Amino acid sequence: MKLQMHKSAHKTTLTLLGLGLVSCLMPGTASLAAQDNLPGFPEPLRAEEGVTIKSSRNAPTQDLLNMKGMDRPLPLKSVTIEQKLDSQLPLDAPFRDETGKVVPLGAYFGKRPVVLALVYYECPMLCTQILNGMVRAAKVLRFTPGTEYDVVAISFDARETSAQAAAKKAVYLKSYGHPEAASSWHFLTGDVESIKRITDSVGFRYTWDPHTGQFAHASAIYILTPEGRLSKYFYGIDYSPKDMRLAMVEASSNKIGNAVDQILLFCYHFDPHSAKYTPYVLGLLRAAGGATVLMLGGFVFIMLRRESRQKGSRAA
Repeated sequence: MKLQMHKSAHKTTLTLLGLGLVSCLMPGTASLAAQDNLPGFPEPLRAEEGVTIKSSRNAPTQDLLNMKGMDRPLPLKSVTIEQKLDSQLPLDAPFRDETGKVVPLGAYFGKRPVVLALVYYECPMLCTQILNGMVRAAKVLRFTPGTEYDVVAISFDARETSAQAAAKKAVYLKSYGHPEAASSWHFLTGDVESIKRITDSVGFRYTWDPHTGQFAHASAIYILTPEGRLSKYFYGIDYSPKDMRLAMVEASSNKIGNAVDQILLFCYHFDPHSAKYTPYVLGLLRAAGGATVLMLGGFVFIMLRRESRQKGSRAA
């Protein structure tokens, strides 16, 4: 019986990861009564900072993913990411940085585009994959954190501490391989109200599932303008460096990047449903038309100049 439950849980987890939607296990200790008040729906967390969860009920007892219609538990029905493009983040919302200092979110905006990740630091599953994917893309990007963009990770678990944020930051700065980027990579924690304001503004809907004793949430990172407005969503755990670069160029109002980026933006269109840049037919036609006009103009100029020289040589 135990073997069958283990196989079922393993299969469910793999399937959820493939969809970019997973329930993340929470290690630690707390009472079962506190589980009903965790961040998500319907009530936010009320426990004190630092409290985490461990329960003998953490093991899945049923195949939640494959349930249909009314059989599907209510918590998973509310887990989604609702696109709110051009939504303004609450830059006045207070958060704690890795040192424990309270700062407004706006302290990390105003100069450059920002890559935002909503995770929690003790998550052993999907959140780790989100941050890993962000680092993989950063290693390929020719943009430099602190020069062309900044990175902000915010824990949506109000119980997590600045010490946990600092530990997570150290891990990913080491993985990135550029310790000088420490001043432009920020790992924040906050209270329930600040977290809710952020998750509402980006449309990030997550919940606590009492059936499995896990968080359920989807995966994405977000590109924001220097003013803190949502510009692009990138779903999943693997993010195209090319698409992220173009998104940052757009978010910066073309203040970063080069001429090649401008040409690519002219020829490519961002599809918000697939979260990818796809060839833009009209842009390609315009580019081809412009190239044709230049070629014809050059040909006419050369022919007129040749004819002028021929007339000059005959007159002589």
